[in-house]
Amino acid sequence: MTANQLCGHLVPALESGSYPVRPGNRLRALIDSGPAFRRICEAVNAARHSVWLTITFVAPDFPMPDGQGSFLDVLDRAVERGLDVRVLFWRPNPESRGYGQAFAGSPDDMALLRARGSRFLARWDRAHGRFCQHQKTWLIDAGQPSETAFVGGINPTFRLVEPGHAGEGQRHDVYCEVTGPCATDVHHNFVQRWNEASERHRPDGTWAHSGDEPLAFPVAPSAPRGSAVVQIQRNVHAGSYRDRHATPGGVDYDIGAGERSVSDQYVFAIKAARQSIYIENQALPIATIADELEQALKRGVQVVCLVPGEPEIHVHHWRQSSDYAAFFAGIEALGRYESFTLAGIAGRTPSGERSHVYVHAKLMLIDDAWATLGSCNLHANSLNGHSEMNAAVWDADWVRALRCQLLLEHLAEDTGDMDAREALQLYRRIADENTSRWQAGDSNWQGLAFTLDPATYGM
Repeated sequence: MTANQLCGHLVPALESGSYPVRPGNRLRALIDSGPAFRRICEAVNAARHSVWLTITFVAPDFPMPDGQGSFLDVLDRAVERGLDVRVLFWRPNPESRGYGQAFAGSPDDMALLRARGSRFLARWDRAHGRFCQHQKTWLIDAGQPSETAFVGGINPTFRLVEPGHAGEGQRHDVYCEVTGPCATDVHHNFVQRWNEASERHRPDGTWAHSGDEPLAFPVAPSAPRGSAVVQIQRNVHAGSYRDRHATPGGVDYDIGAGERSVSDQYVFAIKAARQSIYIENQALPIATIADELEQALKRGVQVVCLVPGEPEIHVHHWRQSSDYAAFFAGIEALGRYESFTLAGIAGRTPSGERSHVYVHAKLMLIDDAWATLGSCNLHANSLNGHSEMNAAVWDADWVRALRCQLLLEHLAEDTGDMDAREALQLYRRIADENTSRWQAGDSNWQGLAFTLDPATYGM
């Protein structure tokens, strides 16, 4: 059976990439950092063999939920229980220094680990030039019957957010737990990166072990655990790794030439949309994606794009530069279609006022039948340079349930009896009404969502 026969939907699967389309997976969406890290801590505490993770940005003292202590406390306790705990940290280049809070293996970082007596194994891994190692994965009990993986974009840096309690200074984000054959591909990715981590032979490039100790690749796919069809997809910059060892059940892939599976899948999915496209992303879409979204709008597709209501400072700077005129022209073109909604979300402060919630999620839902979620933004760095990992999902029941869950949070409205097109039309109506009330000085409105003007966003 071909990959697209397995998928059974108009959204095509990638025929080329490191990892195959795999049936038999169980999925769980973890919306916002409180539920996500609560479940991750549960999995770590239940682990019997290993805890392996890839980290981009991290505050070492980040407080895990329910009194679990800090991020480092959770790892150190797992080591004390006899587990094999490994972390791949990103080390910035001069061009990318200051791009988020990295645990870069500085003398102060090493001193902190020594003072704590931390014994988990760590390697540091650079990316190419200004780019970063942007994958955010947790892998529990790799290759064992109890294996489970978490693929997403939440950094352990900002305070925890619980659903329904988003407020001032908080972030909205998503993780996906994947159990079943696709966890094997998260395993393969970790081994590939661990064995070729750029700093492994430097005196300051490892912690608590020698950089000469390789991990073995997985030898068989994990057993089926559910019914979802999933493909783990990556973006990897050319020249990052060389070992083209195939994942179990996969094919030899020239990773040395780089990989753009996530970027390609975004385009394929938008091209295939016939009813609805729902996007949550930290960034406005680059021209390639915006052009495809306009073609979808011309086909009559209903599109909602949720972004930070208060743009990052660089977006304001871009608005003042003629170099980015074409970029914003593409976004403004989308705004000329009644079926396009650019939106943000705002929670309630203790005083009852509204405050922007920063949208950090990276997900897309197509036609209530297909989804992708993970670490990949729609900006140029993620699509063309960062290392990224997303899970692409062909499971109509799961995607529809995720759509309903997200819209319930943002609209305070149950859309379970609506199809995706109707639900996104409702999104526009509620968000428009909320914008009118907010502009009139009334903070007492429904849900969190409000509309943004593509012609003035970032001004």
